[in-house]
Amino acid sequence: MKLLYSLLALFVLWGCQSGNGSQASDENASDEASASNPELVSGTDVFLDSLQLPEGFSIEIFGRVDNARSMAMSPNGTLFVGNRGEGGVYAVRDINGDYKIDERYQIAKDLTMPNGVAFKDGDLYVAEVSKLWKYSNIEENLSNPPAPELIYEDYPTDKHHGWKYIAFGPDGKLYVPVGAPCNICESENEIYASITRMDANGANREVFVSGVRNTVGFTWHPETGDLWFTDNGRDMLGDDIPPCELNRASAQGQHFGYPYCHGGTIKDPEFGDKFPCENFVKPAQNLDAHVAPLGVKFYTGSMFPESYKNIIFVAEHGSWNRSPEAGHSGHRVTMVREENGQGVAYEPFITGFLNKSTNQAWGRPVDILVLEDGSMLLSDDLSGTIYRITYKES
Repeated sequence: MKLLYSLLALFVLWGCQSGNGSQASDENASDEASASNPELVSGTDVFLDSLQLPEGFSIEIFGRVDNARSMAMSPNGTLFVGNRGEGGVYAVRDINGDYKIDERYQIAKDLTMPNGVAFKDGDLYVAEVSKLWKYSNIEENLSNPPAPELIYEDYPTDKHHGWKYIAFGPDGKLYVPVGAPCNICESENEIYASITRMDANGANREVFVSGVRNTVGFTWHPETGDLWFTDNGRDMLGDDIPPCELNRASAQGQHFGYPYCHGGTIKDPEFGDKFPCENFVKPAQNLDAHVAPLGVKFYTGSMFPESYKNIIFVAEHGSWNRSPEAGHSGHRVTMVREENGQGVAYEPFITGFLNKSTNQAWGRPVDILVLEDGSMLLSDDLSGTIYRITYKES
């Protein structure tokens, strides 16, 4: 009889911990204090001395999270971090106000590319490839996360460009992109190569804009409310074309060119004869080719000099298939200055993640957040690090 009870207990425990959207068990969700575990805030695989920033700026380690991707901050200061390669979602906290992680919790595990995280009204939203989950009242349950509520489950299951960045817009709706399931193709289903939006409960989903090959980062202009988003350009046209893009969506229903036109002027060799480039919204700023732009944020803080107000920061994850002769591009953070909805300047802000002499990278920027004190967080999925960038006048 004791054996039977033991087997039943094991069965119940297994059932509570398995399946998509599963919360982490108490054991896996336990917090770790940096005072006793320096691995949360340090590491020999991070080479800060190799990074170059403008005069007066500094960069340091905020904390370590494996495969750190998209970030979302709660008003109470809990930072939620998505994950593309490891299947987990994490929460980290700075308890003593020294801008170093003191506690880390695993909120979920065994998910399918849970890249996207968003926070609204006390609840954490997590995007898998085809599903959206809500973890209610999450900050009260970091060490014992609740079973998530399934918000939506019929996004495409394609893993090619299937990982998602999600965020709530100023209209209160949750914005969710759907990448093209290919390098270059036409899709009969309008949901591919689009940015969708829906109510927080999953109702009233609609396509907001189309012709977007693969966006993994977007934000809203702090003054106009327009949606700005990065887009990864197509491959296999050469080392230096087409450009990646920074786009501005000023109205619902706009089309940004994919798969017919790239960078506003380059006709696709396979599909470009179907529609002229003049039919589509041109990029606000063409970025360098194959830089893989991901996270994007306007600088709205007060720590940086006044000249940085509303500057657009872009995390360029870096190329994967440029020729050895050309070398990798990206692997940096860049700045775009805009006027009247158009980029007027594009330049590096942080470089040094890529060793150009060896063509090897030790870091790959992913997402950006501006903190209340005006400093900036930057995630890096290759080294599993979140950095904090500060400014102090010389």
